[in-house]
Amino acid sequence: QVQLVESGGGLVQAGDSLRLSCAASGRTLSRFAVGWFRQALGKEREFVAAISGSAGRTRYVDSLKGRFTISRDDAKNTVYLQMNSLAPEDTATYYCAADPLFVRFTIATPRADYWGQGTQVTVSS
Repeated sequence: QVQLVESGGGLVQAGDSLRLSCAASGRTLSRFAVGWFRQALGKEREFVAAISGSAGRTRYVDSLKGRFTISRDDAKNTVYLQMNSLAPEDTATYYCAADPLFVRFTIATPRADYWGQGTQVTVSS
């Protein structure tokens, strides 16, 4: 089992940046691929980005490439999502998820075994 806790969300203005954190406990996070998803009110959950447990492979949804960056600090058992040039359409609850297999984040419908509770990001215009 691995427990995930997201933090770093908040209310920002369009054009601002935020860095979300996903802190893990219970297991060494380096053994897991970690992804970020988001869900806006009334919409389906959307895959955002993922990073492998080793070799540093990453995957992003095409629409967010260049604005969002995923990274990890295994010494801190934490994965980050740097979000730049935020826009109102980025408003959503952001969730991190962990899975032993990076490939599960690369399929048409990404999925993972472990999920955090989410952190709210609200971007005002």
